[in-house]
Order: sequence, then C-alpha cells, then structure tokens
Amino acid sequence: MKNRLSSIRYIFIHSHLSGLVMTTVSLLAVFLSIYVIVEPEWLSALSIFLFIGAYLVIGLIIALYTGFTASGNLKSRLDSLSVLITQFANGNYQSSVHFEEKDEVTRIGNELNELGKKLMDQVKSLQRMADEKAELAKSAHKSAVIEERQRLARDLHDAVSQQLFALTMMSEAAVKQLETNPAVSKEQMTEVASMALQAQTEMRALLLHLRPVHLSGDPLHKGIRKLVEELQVRSTIDFQVEVEENLVLTETTEEHVFRIIQEALSNILRHADATVVHLNIRNLRKELFVHIRDDGKGFDMTEDSRKKTSYGLRTMRERSEELGGTFRVRSKQGEGTYIDIRIPC
Repeated sequence: MKNRLSSIRYIFIHSHLSGLVMTTVSLLAVFLSIYVIVEPEWLSALSIFLFIGAYLVIGLIIALYTGFTASGNLKSRLDSLSVLITQFANGNYQSSVHFEEKDEVTRIGNELNELGKKLMDQVKSLQRMADEKAELAKSAHKSAVIEERQRLARDLHDAVSQQLFALTMMSEAAVKQLETNPAVSKEQMTEVASMALQAQTEMRALLLHLRPVHLSGDPLHKGIRKLVEELQVRSTIDFQVEVEENLVLTETTEEHVFRIIQEALSNILRHADATVVHLNIRNLRKELFVHIRDDGKGFDMTEDSRKKTSYGLRTMRERSEELGGTFRVRSKQGEGTYIDIRIPC
C-alpha cells in the first residue's frame, strides 16, 4: 500500500489536492475578510460557507479526475523506460522506445536507445573477438590438447586413482575378515561397492571431457542430442531435452554453447547426485536462452562447498561473457541447481 501511494499517479493527485486546499483556504480568507471589514448586505456567513463547500466538493472531483488522467500518459512512458532498462539488464540490447512528445522523458528515452545501440555494438565486437579467438584457438590446438591431458591426469590422480587405491586396500581387508568376522567383511564390501560406483561416476565425467571440443560439422541441436544419448546409455540419469532445431548461430557461438553444456553435464555427473536433468535451448526475443536444471543435492552459494564446482562454473561464465551474454546460477542444498544463460543472437 505504501509503495502504491508513492507512485507517480498518486503524486499527481496529491499535488492537485494540495492546490485545491490552498485555493480553498485563500478564498475563505478573502471572503471572511470582506465580510468582517466591509460587511456588505449581499454577503453573509451562510453564503460564504455554502460557496466554499460547493467549490471544495466540485474541486475535489475535478482534482481527482485530472490528476488520475494527466498522470496516465507519464506513468505509461515511465513504465516503458523501466521495461527497456530490464531488457538491457537481460542482454536484449535491440529493444527501444519511441515517444511522440518533445519533453524530458522523450530525451531520456532517446538516450537509452543510443545506449542500447552502443551496447549492441560492443556485443558484436565481443563476438568478433570471439571469432578471432576461435581462429587463434584452432592454431594453438596442440598446446590446448597437452594442457587438457595434464588436467585430466591431475583429476585422475586426485580422484579416481586415490579411489582405486582405497578400493584395493578395503577389498584386501574384507577378504582377510571374511572367515573370522563375516559381519565386518560384509560392511566393508558395501563400502567398496559405494566407492566403486563413485569412481565409475568420476570416470564418466572425465570421459565426457575427452569428447571433441568442436561439433565436427553437426548443428548444435544434433551435437547436443548425440551427447545426451551417449550419457543416457552410460548413466541412470533421466535427461529431458528440448532444443529448437532452427537456431541460426555462428560457428563460434555453437562451439562455445556446446562446451558450456558439456561442462555443466560433467559437473552434474560428478557432484549433483541427480536423477533428472532438464535442458532447454531456444530462441527467445532475439537471444539464445539456455536453461539447465537438476534435482540433485545442490550446494550453498556462500560456503566452501561451492569450491567443488567453482572451476567449471568459472569456465562456463567466461565462455558466456566472451559471447556478450549473461550467466546466472542458483542453487540451494537439497533443492538442486539452476543455470540460465542468455546470449544475444
């Protein structure tokens, strides 16, 4: 209620009512002064108060009507400016407003239109730079392959290798306990099965990174469906995919988006413990919209648990921003993770 009373429409009405009150008080003071000083026969106290009362009632109606109608156009124009700013915040820089009036609001609208054009030019520059960067990346493919192999080797050593070593030790201990203490042996074998499943999940995620960075000539929707079909066979996760087939994107944009999705699915396999993953890619108001969500365990955005996926999230954010897009992630422990990406087309 307080916010409504502070809107532009109610400010207009309040100003009209303030003018009415000031005019009424001034008229009442003038008539009473004439009545007291001159005492004309045609002017009486009753006629003064009747006139003031009628003036106040009629003025109140007129003030409410004119205040409400006069503010309607201004409120509509300010709402248009607010929507335009929201569009800019979401990365839709092609939006614009046009007003017929020649006043300050129109001037602000024109300045925002110019700002949108400049932001769009910057996005195009970023995308050109991304294209140039892609060409440079192809020429430096060998060094990138070496770096990726080194990172995978570190991951294998830090995760799978240590898990396999622990599996070996626990298996040997379980075998020794099998005859003397079957209950302890059974408990240890249960832990071995759990660790083997975790190691298998880690290996699937690492194998996902061994896929080609490029789409090998396939359009984006085909490359993503092939990737998901492969993961569907190798995991128990239910992938629900919706990808528009008529997307018109540059080769660099397709490769970046494909790599972002690849990184996101890898994070889900390794950390989320999810059963269902939703992937939606569509053209939304002249921008590419990518939505990824899972029903996994999520993580606390403000705590150290975020560090487990910080590398992957940082990589996805950098790739999105290289294309002039926006990257947003939301997660909460026990409620899964949501990723929204918007890239101007």
